[in-house]
Amino acid sequence: MKVLGVSAGAADGSAEILLKAALMEIEALGHDVSLLRLDDLAIPTGPFETDEPDDCPWFLEQVLASDGVIYSSPIYSRSIAGKLRLLTDRVFGPHTDTGFVEFLLGLRERGEPNPLPFEPDERVLRGRVAAFIAVGGSLTDQWKTLALPLMWTLTLSMREAVVDQVVFQGAGTPKSIVLDAAALQRARELGRNVASQLGHGFDDAEYLGDPGICPYCHLSVIAVRGDVVECATCGAEGRFEVVGGSVTVRFSAEGLDASVVTMAEKRAHVHEVFETAVAHAGRADEVAAGAAPFAEWDRRITPTRV
Repeated sequence: MKVLGVSAGAADGSAEILLKAALMEIEALGHDVSLLRLDDLAIPTGPFETDEPDDCPWFLEQVLASDGVIYSSPIYSRSIAGKLRLLTDRVFGPHTDTGFVEFLLGLRERGEPNPLPFEPDERVLRGRVAAFIAVGGSLTDQWKTLALPLMWTLTLSMREAVVDQVVFQGAGTPKSIVLDAAALQRARELGRNVASQLGHGFDDAEYLGDPGICPYCHLSVIAVRGDVVECATCGAEGRFEVVGGSVTVRFSAEGLDASVVTMAEKRAHVHEVFETAVAHAGRADEVAAGAAPFAEWDRRITPTRV
C-alpha cells in the first residue's frame, strides 16, 4: 500500500523528523512511502485563474493515489503552518467532497446533466486513512489548542479516516525533537497505527490515538450555542453532562448526524447548496443591481513595487 507523508515544516526540522520516523516504520512493515515537502510546491496565493505556477493539481493526484496520508506541521500561534491552510482552501473543495461526488455520480448513472463545472472523480470515494503530527515549543496546552482541529480540515472533504493524531511539545529550537526519545517512539507508533489500518475507510477504520470528548474526531474543542454543545472540529452536537464530578458531553444519534464527517450531513449539505443556488439564480437581476454600488466604490490601496 502507498502512504504519503506531507511535511509543512522546515527541511529536516522537528516536524519533518517526526514524520520521517513514522514513515520509516511504515516502510519497515513493507509498504511504499513517499515524503512531500510543501516548500517544494508552487501553491499560488492569488486568484484561481492565474499565470503563476500551480502544483495543487499534482498534489491532489498524490493524495488520490495514496492509501494513507500523514500530515506533519510545526505549530505557530496556537495553529498550523499557513501552507497547510492554503492547501485546504485551494485543493479540498466540492470536487473532492464525498457528498458532491456521490451526488454527481448518481446524476451520471441516471443520465442527467451535470450542473457543476467539474466531473466527479470516483477515487475520492475510495477508503483511505490519515494521521496528524503537530509539534511546538511550548510546554503548556493553550499554545497548541487549534492545531489538530485545523489539521482535520485537510481530511473533511474526502472523509478520510483519521486513525491517530498527536501534538508534541518542547521543540522550540530547530531539530531539537531528537532530544525527546519518547516523542520519536510515539511517532513510530503513529506510523504503525497507520499501517495497521491501511485499506480501511471511514466507517470501518479503528481510531488508535488518544481519546477525546467527540466520538468522531476524538478531540475536545467545543463551541456552546445556548444549551447545545457543538464539537468545534466536526460539528457533532450534544448536551453537557456531569459524570462522577467531571463535565462531559452526551451525544444523541441525531446530534452525531449533524457532524460534517457523516454522509447524512454531507448529503443534506449538497441539497442545501443546490437549493440556495436555484433560489439565487431566480433573483440574478436583483443580485446584480444590489452589488453594483459596491463594485463602483473603490478605495483600494496597493503596494508600490520597483
